Amino acid sequence: MSITVASWNVNSIRARLPLLCDWLEKVRPDVLLLQEIKCTPETFPREPLEELGYNSLVCGEKGRNGVAILSRFPIESLALRLPGEEEDAEARFAEAFTGGLRVASLYVPNGNPVEGPRFAYKLRWLARLHRHAEEVLLEDECLVFGGDYNVIPEPQDCYDPAAWEGDALYRPESRRAFRALLNLGLYDAFRALHPDQTGAYTFWDYQGRAFQLDHGIRIDHLLLSPQAVDRLEAVWIDREPRGRPKASDHTPILARLALSRPA
Repeated sequence: MSITVASWNVNSIRARLPLLCDWLEKVRPDVLLLQEIKCTPETFPREPLEELGYNSLVCGEKGRNGVAILSRFPIESLALRLPGEEEDAEARFAEAFTGGLRVASLYVPNGNPVEGPRFAYKLRWLARLHRHAEEVLLEDECLVFGGDYNVIPEPQDCYDPAAWEGDALYRPESRRAFRALLNLGLYDAFRALHPDQTGAYTFWDYQGRAFQLDHGIRIDHLLLSPQAVDRLEAVWIDREPRGRPKASDHTPILARLALSRPA
């Protein structure tokens, strides 16, 4: 038996709801980690998702940010904020047990412009994530921390690295923080099975015909604990939704784990 976990920055769940529901009906992931839902828990469209068989856990705010966890299994909420900065009210993190997994949906701050306070906030956020991941890894659980990390890890994760020099997504500090997560013992699921693949992107800008020209970047990641990566059977990027009308500028990334489904 196996379980499929996906992550997708939908860039407004209400704007993408028909596309999302169509994709869920077709692909049927067991767990879906959503980012940038741009709505409050009260306005989150639970009913059409429940009709498709999905429970939901939502951390949202009006008009921006927001994350959610959808699951075909019961969801036990663990956290709706990333620990470490009590005054941080941005809706960027949700963590739960579901389907035999500990999962988190996270939306790392973009960080631009680099000269302003947003880049410092991004680095603090990643440092908080590092401390939290260090703690939960001690539990020896099958863990998936998935989401929009807003980090291009390596030159092969970008169509034109020179074009991103100086951007917060590709700054050395951002990439160093991402590597620090891997150095804790987390594994980039995609690179675990496709270490040398190029042209594997999860985001294409709306401007400049980026999708048509395949000028993309890989910034959406599934990070797995050792216990989860040992069960990793497959990981892939589904480009099809990005080519649909009224698409998000991101597309889903999925991983299949050899994990017994709960009764």
